Amino acid sequence: MVMKDLTTAPNVERLSREEAQKLWDLDLLALGQAADAVRRCLYDRVVTYVVDRNINYTNVCISGCRFCAFYRAPGDPEGYVLGREELEEKLRELKDYGGSGVLLQGGFNPALPLEYYEDLLRQISAYGLAVHGFSPPELNFMARQFSLELEELLTRLMAAGLRSIPGGGGEILVDRVRREISPRKGSSREWLRVMAAAHRLGLKTSATMMFGHLETRNDRLEHLFKIRDLQDETGGFVSFIPWTYQPGGTALGGETAGAVEYLRTLAVSRLVLDNVPHLQVSWVTQGPKVAQIALNFGADDFGSTMLEENVVAATGVGFRLGQGEIETLIRQAGREPRVRDHRYELK
Repeated sequence: MVMKDLTTAPNVERLSREEAQKLWDLDLLALGQAADAVRRCLYDRVVTYVVDRNINYTNVCISGCRFCAFYRAPGDPEGYVLGREELEEKLRELKDYGGSGVLLQGGFNPALPLEYYEDLLRQISAYGLAVHGFSPPELNFMARQFSLELEELLTRLMAAGLRSIPGGGGEILVDRVRREISPRKGSSREWLRVMAAAHRLGLKTSATMMFGHLETRNDRLEHLFKIRDLQDETGGFVSFIPWTYQPGGTALGGETAGAVEYLRTLAVSRLVLDNVPHLQVSWVTQGPKVAQIALNFGADDFGSTMLEENVVAATGVGFRLGQGEIETLIRQAGREPRVRDHRYELK
């Protein structure tokens, strides 16, 4: 089958799996041009970002994922649960900084009651901050822990203040890989089932992909097509964020994928996910300059100011960017920075 010329015709019929596989063989710059043509058709010069902070309410987790350097097992002296006073301090700082919301995630902590999560949501919402919270595996864990149907759990959390859901825990949506890197985190079907339930209830969500560990390029494509297929059914994904596995301090070890593989995967993501509106760079794992280049490989969003970030930082990767630095990087790339919220509504 002849590859479609996506550089000149970004709106032709969507890619089949066979055609998507051929993308990996394209010259890197040609692939970037094809993805950027799609981005230009959608957004022209605007690049968005959100002012927020990541709050990890607990690092205690029974999942034991091999790629995670952040978690601590129950009983570990380094384990913690965020208290009300510490949360208050974080929220005040974010509010003073001009933040609009919180990315709220944590471990599978069997000691926490449902009321703890509801109180977290109410406390954050009381500051006028929107909550982008709880990855699908966390929500699956809560549903099992509290013997609730997903829709019932989500309805309770929405009543307490949940406004949207991050795409964490997707890793690679191929069960052969998931059994190797996160055997207790749930199947790809379970991840997709949570997202489908959230979308039915009107919650917007993002989707992620962590790559560069034990998966193949075909596994990445399988992940992308599962996202695309669900999006065809529900339309609830507002963004996609691919990011590279960081091996520092993890049980899995290995090497991280380099900038070239990151940019190639980012561009393939833009070309395959023709029904997901936004594609976000990962400056947290790639650094500011590669993230800036990524704006020419299909991305239209620069992510978050991340006033706080703990999970990637636990691997020893410590890129930090403030709001002014993000806007400067966007302008240097010839684009126009615009602030958004977690639902991608412009501020």
